[in-house]
Amino acid sequence: MGGAPAASAGGRCERPPLLPRVAASQGGGMLGKGVVGGGGGTKAPKPSFVSYVRPEEIHTNEKEVTEKEVTLHLLPGEQLLCEASTVLKCVQEDSCQRGIYGRLVCTDFKISFLGDDESALDNDETQFKNKVVGENDITLHCVDQIYGVFDEKKKTLFGQLKKYPETLIIHCKDLRVFHFCLRYTKEEEVKRIVSGIIHHTQAPKLLKRLFLFSYATAAQNNTATDRKNHAVMFDTLQDWCWELERTKGNMKYKAVSVNEGYKVCERLPAYFVVPTPLPEEDVPRFQGHGIPIWCWSCHNGCALLKMSALPKEQDDGILQIQKNFLDGIYKIIHRPPYEIVKTEDLSSNFLSLQEIQTAYSKFKQLFLIDNSTEFWDTDIKWFSLLESSSWLDIIRRCLKKAIEIIECLEAQNMNILLLEENASDLCCLVSSLVQVMMDPHCRTRFGFQSLVQKEWIMGGHCFLDRCNHLRQSDKEEDTQGKPLNLLTVWDWSVQFEPKAQTLLKNPLYVEKPKLDKGQRKGTHLKHQRQLSLPLTQSKSSPKRGFFREETDHLIKNLLGKRISKLINSSEELQDNFREFYDSWHSKPPSYHGLLLPHIEGPEVKVWAQRYLRWIPEAQILGGGRVATMSKLLEMLEEVQSLQEKIEERHHSQEALQAEATSLLRNSARLSSLFPFALLQRHSSKPVLPTSGWKALEDEEDLAKREDEFVDLGDV
Repeated sequence: MGGAPAASAGGRCERPPLLPRVAASQGGGMLGKGVVGGGGGTKAPKPSFVSYVRPEEIHTNEKEVTEKEVTLHLLPGEQLLCEASTVLKCVQEDSCQRGIYGRLVCTDFKISFLGDDESALDNDETQFKNKVVGENDITLHCVDQIYGVFDEKKKTLFGQLKKYPETLIIHCKDLRVFHFCLRYTKEEEVKRIVSGIIHHTQAPKLLKRLFLFSYATAAQNNTATDRKNHAVMFDTLQDWCWELERTKGNMKYKAVSVNEGYKVCERLPAYFVVPTPLPEEDVPRFQGHGIPIWCWSCHNGCALLKMSALPKEQDDGILQIQKNFLDGIYKIIHRPPYEIVKTEDLSSNFLSLQEIQTAYSKFKQLFLIDNSTEFWDTDIKWFSLLESSSWLDIIRRCLKKAIEIIECLEAQNMNILLLEENASDLCCLVSSLVQVMMDPHCRTRFGFQSLVQKEWIMGGHCFLDRCNHLRQSDKEEDTQGKPLNLLTVWDWSVQFEPKAQTLLKNPLYVEKPKLDKGQRKGTHLKHQRQLSLPLTQSKSSPKRGFFREETDHLIKNLLGKRISKLINSSEELQDNFREFYDSWHSKPPSYHGLLLPHIEGPEVKVWAQRYLRWIPEAQILGGGRVATMSKLLEMLEEVQSLQEKIEERHHSQEALQAEATSLLRNSARLSSLFPFALLQRHSSKPVLPTSGWKALEDEEDLAKREDEFVDLGDV
């Protein structure tokens, strides 16, 4: 959230006042030696002379300096914990001791640097700022690693410190890197701020101590927005009934309230959807395990289901009880030739969570850049490092798995049952991908926010555990005395002004036209894209493969037995998948129907707007998608003006749109990575020219390039 940190003083002070010799000489004397800008082993040049400025001289005119400091903005319920003055936020450029002078503070919500860079923003730029988390703010849960620089050596900081660093380096989970030089700060303030940051970002926390609870309590009286205006929250029975009706799934499935008050299982939502013939008294038998839960229905009546596996048991008597239970469940969901189900065991036949975690840990290191020199050094071996991380291959495999499921739903008219240990990790991912590709509603802002709410929030994904927000090893659950009415995260007006929110919309989006009654006849349950796909009749149960001895095989699967070899042969699956995939891509797409991504190796690229957003060298000032959108909005404004002259109607709506588009005419200074990166006032060329830089300089007009996914070979 928020914009990119300012990469340079940009005309402002490049070193703290009263310290011209210290900053220029880069250390020495009583203030110690060594420079932290390089970090990560990059050594600074040796000082050419020794400065004899005494520490007490540094703070002589501190009162004069503080007059320029920016006031700390606290959210409702937020409390200041500790602070330090005379801190230099360094520029990530080689080993230079340049940056912005200010104050470093820590609250129970964030770490914030208050410098003079924010006061330098003009009114137009302020319209694009995030109102909750600023460019120089780091929420406590966003801190990934903390390092200290001692005599030019970078070390990880944790626990109680005997010695305090000259420079504090913070690596964030959103891939930002901050350098704070503490060489000019009073010793007692250094101890207080470093110890406070380490404690409040690394110490285990109780759930009830999280800032969100104090914020929700303090902000409830000040917030009158209706959560339903931003997304379907799926916290009521009516929300699930609405989704069933929207997808035409209410003919075969029903919403149940058996888990109301979480009396059956805390892992399941209070309300969810199951097959209509399923008796509700079956849900509590194994605390929700082994129950097929509805995710979404396709236009042809097929459905996407998920199920958490039954716990593994050694006792033969319990195993027989589980087998009988699953036998009854299977007869409900698999009734050939009318209802055919295929099981996708994501726990055994797909990626493991450890595999994903290892790959991402390697991948994110490519973007946690300490300085400009390090950036250009890694540019030479970029592709080999990217390939060795295996992250893009994992992305490709996830997309491929989603398309395989779509082929079964769309072309083979099969129900799909996703199986996972708790159905709250890979099930959430694969189910979301399938719905985004198949359901145009999920590609709108309202629909996508509702999808995240349904599949991830109510789907029981363990955000606290996966993100380690509580820093606890035992992962104990806290119990709340009474339910809290937490605020929705989907109200973007809390974070952005209307001007910035305009850029979150696609100016070329056109809603699907509604058909009149005459056109609807003969097109029931047909989707615009279906006629261009290979049509396959509903298949009866095959004689070989997975559906031979259907019950026993499914039960073995659900009981944790590994039967990957018994599922449909991989050759047959690959042939069907390739035919379906190639057929779709051979026709022009319908943007209101099925959309399939390219999954060939060269087509799977790094999402530049996500991963390169904080690196100054990777940004295009006044270019990229934000410049293209601004131009499109200007053209739309002109079209609307002409329409207004022809027919004077819908005046209020057109005036509102014209006002929104005219506001964007002065957005040329926005970074190409907006809204992740706000402004970029500094850019530096490499110390040594590389092939990547030369390719960049040879481009005639970067602004005309399509850079939603920038080919990193050209950066």
